[in-house]
Amino acid sequence: MAALQAALTRLPRLADLSADALEPMPLKGVAHDHVRLRGRRLVARIPRWSQLGLDAWTALERQAAAFQRAEPSGHTPRFAGLLPPGEGLPLGALVVGEVEGRTPVLPGDMPAIARALAALHRMALPDFFEPLPAPPDPVAALLAQVERQAEWFDRADLTPIARSLIAEELAAARAGDLAPPRETPMPLTAVGVDVHPGNFLIDAHGKAWFTDLEKLQYGHPASDLAHASLYTSTKWDPEVNAELAPADVDAFIEAWAIAVPGDLADEVRPWLRPLRRLTWLRTLSWMARWSVEGATLSPGMPEALRAHMDAHATDILRPERIEQVRREWRWPM
Repeated sequence: MAALQAALTRLPRLADLSADALEPMPLKGVAHDHVRLRGRRLVARIPRWSQLGLDAWTALERQAAAFQRAEPSGHTPRFAGLLPPGEGLPLGALVVGEVEGRTPVLPGDMPAIARALAALHRMALPDFFEPLPAPPDPVAALLAQVERQAEWFDRADLTPIARSLIAEELAAARAGDLAPPRETPMPLTAVGVDVHPGNFLIDAHGKAWFTDLEKLQYGHPASDLAHASLYTSTKWDPEVNAELAPADVDAFIEAWAIAVPGDLADEVRPWLRPLRRLTWLRTLSWMARWSVEGATLSPGMPEALRAHMDAHATDILRPERIEQVRREWRWPM
């Protein structure tokens, strides 16, 4: 905390910040700690580790760009400053605007989350994408990510049935099953990527704010719609811990479609099912990794949250749960 205060007071607007103004917030996520700056409507966002495997400076600069690029959406915290890596802050920190809000309650808050995602997706593309990723083929890039992470399925303690079911899904993904015809347009927008409902806050007016922009990039909006509403995501955060019915997912997607330009909604619809399948595999393979080395991935993580993550990994990698999610591929979309 002393190192944090010293770094903060080097920012011109915070030169008079006292030590007692720093208030640690409840430990919630796997990758960051947060400290409220009382009376300033600001929060220090302190990385524990880079989920993207980036060095400290690259990770900070990418996150700073993400907050700055997303701010015009009106649904993300404003960027207020960068604290460089140094003694006591080995990974540095960001300072962002504080959002006053509550954890989403599902399914009631899913339309608000849909409108927040729509605000990100309808932003104009920048003149240049760097330092944020913008793969020319977002679907191929997502499959490549799944392929890189798939090794963890072999290292995780899975039952033979679970391994067989996952192998079927990987084979289907590689073969492009359910993918629309090749000539189908592929939209490119800003995407939040890590848009599970626990990464949103609902303010007093019912507006949803997306707060974790570490992985923001340019990609396919259908992956955001999938990640926000899959079982693997809605059960991720212990404070959310909900399961959506097919009608809830339909209402969520319809709320998003109403809030974006009609041509974008039309271009995204053919990709909803295949991107739902790939996005699920992305999460499932990440959680397989967590089941193997979660204890070492996020140092300082609260024991209760770690226990929840361990239990969640065990749950979603069970054959019965895998089959439950696979039934979604037969839903009309």
